[in-house]
Parts: sequence; structure tokens; C-alpha cells
Amino acid sequence: MFDLRELFLSIPAILFGLTIHEFSHGYAALILGDPSAKEQGRLTLNPLKHLDPLGTLLLLLPWTRFGWAKPVPINPYNFQNPRRDLAISALAGPLANFLVAVVAGGLFRLLLLFGMGEFWLRLAGYFVVYNLILGFFNLMPIPPLDGSKLIYYLLPPGLGVLFSRLEQQGLLSMLLIFFIGLPVFRYLLLPLVGLTSQLLTGQAIWF
Repeated sequence: MFDLRELFLSIPAILFGLTIHEFSHGYAALILGDPSAKEQGRLTLNPLKHLDPLGTLLLLLPWTRFGWAKPVPINPYNFQNPRRDLAISALAGPLANFLVAVVAGGLFRLLLLFGMGEFWLRLAGYFVVYNLILGFFNLMPIPPLDGSKLIYYLLPPGLGVLFSRLEQQGLLSMLLIFFIGLPVFRYLLLPLVGLTSQLLTGQAIWF
């Protein structure tokens, strides 16, 4: 059953986490030579430009707790080193989420130190938890998640090309996410989210 207070408090963290994730992909790609995200109006912190309805809904559901945004356009042919730069731009999203979680964790500790109310503590805690969720989930090596770009870079070129073709199979990718990614996330990565959030805040803040 939904806790409406939890739902409304989680929305700012989810929107910001999804937005900074996709913005960071586009910004890293721009620095590396690909202006596709900027040219298509996706190099923005406006969450409405980045939301994927299904990915956002899944983040809101208490029995899933994972999700994604609408991918920013990236053209690897604009990169000087396509394999390497694609991996770098892919990793920029999860790294941005982890950075937000670290900052929010520090803010949580300050709010706790100064005796701020439960509302502000829970809000900061949600920024920690949901950014960790987005970071860890997207690092799974399942196309089209960000971790698959790192695998593509690490594999020998021939195998990398074969692996990258999985991303073109949209239905297969979704099946892999739901039937492999979801169990891995629920039983391995969610406990890691809980442990990391406790290290960042000094509190058990899993809601």
C-alpha cells in the first residue's frame, strides 16, 4: 500500500536524480565532441525533457524501486575515440548520481547535527537513497543500461560489436532487465544501497 507522504517526499529526489543523470550524459558527450544532446534541446535541467513514463513510474512503486529516464541522444561518430568516449559519457550519469548522494548525505548529517525536523531529514535522505538507486541500477551491464557501454569498451572489438547489437533488440533488452536485472537489483544491489546510504548519513534511512 502506498504511503502518500513517502510518495510526495520522494518525487523531488526522483525528478532531480533522473534529470542530473541524463544531463551529465549529454554534458560529458558535448565535452568529448558530440553536440547531439545540446542540438536536440536535451542539455537542460528541465525534468520534463528527460522523463520516461515507465521508468519514472517504476521508481515510484515500492515493490520495484528501480527506473530510468529517456536516454539523451549520443552519436559516437562525433567522438575522437568512439569506444572509449562512449563509455566515459555513459559513466557520467551514474557518477553524477553518486556525487549527489554524497552531497545529500553531508547535508543530512548537518541537518541532524542542528536538530532539524523530520521533514528535512527525510527529504535529504530520499536524495541519498534514490540517487544511489539510479547509480547502481544503471551500472548493471545489461543493454541499454550504462554499464553495458563499459562492457562494450572492455571487450575485444569483435565481441564488443556483437554485444552492442543487443541494444538494438528492444524487447530482448526489456526482458533481460525485468527477468535478470530486477532480481539482481532487488537481492544484491538494494542491500548495497542501504549499506551505502548508512555510510553516507550515519543513519539507517531506508524507508
